[in-house]
Amino acid sequence: MWERIYRMLVKEFIQVLRDPRMKALIFVMPVVQLIMFGYAVTTDVDHIKTAVCDLDKSPQSRALIERFTASGYFTVVENTDRPERLGELLDRGRAIMGIQINRGFAEDLRSGRPASIQTIVDGTDSNTGTVAMDYAQRITQAYSREWSPPSGLDEAAAAQTAPVELRTRAWFNPDLKSRYYNVPGVIAVVVLLISLLLTAMAIVREREIGTMEQLMVTPIRPLELILGKTLPFVLISFVDVLVVTAIGVSWFEVPIHGSLGLLLLGSGLYLMSTIGVGLFISTISHTQQQALMSSFFFYLPAVLLSGFMFPISNMPEPAQWLTYLNPLRYFLEIIRDIFLKGSGLEILWPQFAALAVLGAALLTISSLRFQKRMA
Repeated sequence: MWERIYRMLVKEFIQVLRDPRMKALIFVMPVVQLIMFGYAVTTDVDHIKTAVCDLDKSPQSRALIERFTASGYFTVVENTDRPERLGELLDRGRAIMGIQINRGFAEDLRSGRPASIQTIVDGTDSNTGTVAMDYAQRITQAYSREWSPPSGLDEAAAAQTAPVELRTRAWFNPDLKSRYYNVPGVIAVVVLLISLLLTAMAIVREREIGTMEQLMVTPIRPLELILGKTLPFVLISFVDVLVVTAIGVSWFEVPIHGSLGLLLLGSGLYLMSTIGVGLFISTISHTQQQALMSSFFFYLPAVLLSGFMFPISNMPEPAQWLTYLNPLRYFLEIIRDIFLKGSGLEILWPQFAALAVLGAALLTISSLRFQKRMA
């Protein structure tokens, strides 16, 4: 038995690695995708294009504008004396935020009266608009605390009216870099795509070129054929896991605080599910084109229902129930917790158990259907 499986493994590796296009698909595409998505998939908002209309032109108004530019979140693209110009710039898309400071701003501050500024935000991109307003509010509040309480109050009154000081601290990702959160997710998504396509396309290719019938007349058993066809892609996918993880740590400098061995164990359970899905797709497809379309029919919903792009808690309840059948959901939790929190098996065992159950079920169903298809 093992001799026949070994010969199948050798055959598969020779067939896969002799094709330059397949080698590029296996080893080059994951790295390119990780680098591309690692930079593109980000929720960080900075260098917000800002237009300023400072009608007061006082040292106090200029100091406030300097607070905006020095923060790194805002880039002033134009200064204007016409308030209506702010609307024109937002309409043309040349600015995302407009700041208007009216005359009397400095006088209001010195006299202790409320001084106000107006910010106008392009809400077309709701995420950027919300973040921009939050940044502007925090900068303005920090500046206003320097003028509160008014100098006319005595010490006792000043103590009573002093603003509350809020101190925040972020754990696991102190700088709140979205790259640290997104890059491990990209690794899981890339591994899903590669393992899914390799398994589905390779088996269908055997049937399409007629070599599957030749294998069926040999003494090899159905189980041995399944192992011989899937184990090479498991090994190749493990190599891809190591490669893209090394790129994520070295290139993007994403810290990995947990155990690499635990990450590989989770990857193995995850690959059981993805290989099982690929094997199932191969049983319902007659051509490589059908296998490709079926793979993406599974891939896109799996990504959307995994929590990679949208929080699962924000989804409708029926969609949340569907996520329990998605192996990517559990592996995202595993890889992010291992990378950022250094979590161990005592924390992640429910995700590992879910992947084991899903992987065993998918492989069993796909193998039985594959054997029936061969018969």
